[in-house]
Amino acid sequence: MNQFKTAALLGLLSGLLIAVSYWAIGGTSGAFIGLVIAAGMNLGSWFFSDKIALGAYNAQPVDASQAPELYGMVERLSNRAGLPMPGVYIVPSSAANAFATGRDPQHAAVAVTEGILSILPPDEVEGVLAHELSHIANRDTLTQAVAATVASAISFLANMARYAVWFGGSRDDDRGPNPLAMLLIVILTPIAATVIQMAISRTREFSADAGAGRLTGNPRALANALRRLEANARQMPIAANPAFEPLLIMNSFSGDFFQNLFSTHPSTEARIEKLLELEQQL
Repeated sequence: MNQFKTAALLGLLSGLLIAVSYWAIGGTSGAFIGLVIAAGMNLGSWFFSDKIALGAYNAQPVDASQAPELYGMVERLSNRAGLPMPGVYIVPSSAANAFATGRDPQHAAVAVTEGILSILPPDEVEGVLAHELSHIANRDTLTQAVAATVASAISFLANMARYAVWFGGSRDDDRGPNPLAMLLIVILTPIAATVIQMAISRTREFSADAGAGRLTGNPRALANALRRLEANARQMPIAANPAFEPLLIMNSFSGDFFQNLFSTHPSTEARIEKLLELEQQL
């Protein structure tokens, strides 16, 4: 069900890109250009998602000699999960967070911040790494990168529409753009793109948490890590392009309906509850 929901949301996001192209660039030719942009962005994300995300967070590669404990932990968990060894990266940030990226398990990377290594004990770091490896196994890394890239393109085209409102423009059907419609597009489409992107991210988190609990056999360790990470994220959010926040294991938002609507993740309380239920099952 989650896979179907994710596919539907990605289709809706691409459709939104085509629609905003229709208004920002002009008529049916604009819609065609939007279709080309959507295809190009998805293809580009397929090949370059790992480099884009790692670059956004300035992640630095490490090997077994530079970070033996971290590298060894990723290697053990990857072997246990039947995954190829991903690249291992450290983000030079005091904020505590982690993410995985890559178009498939053969081209994947796991990155953790310096902050997460300093505040979490080893069993909780293991739970976080298992969560990220579960994203790789489920190919969530590609899904989230595509969503982030398309959402960024929608925001860019919405800005083009804003300039069209200010300076005028032409449509291939010889009608000028409706200023009110263009204003609504400028305001609403980036919001809609963000909501859809966040919904895609939330559909993937519960399954990654469950996969991590089963992989380590210790769901409570990840639950404890999530508590620490949420407290840290509220005090010290990681600085980067917001479009890539869905890749992170933790964001800064949790609570009421409107916060959850724009949140990249389910509430931490809900995630912890599911993990403790899994602990009882195991």
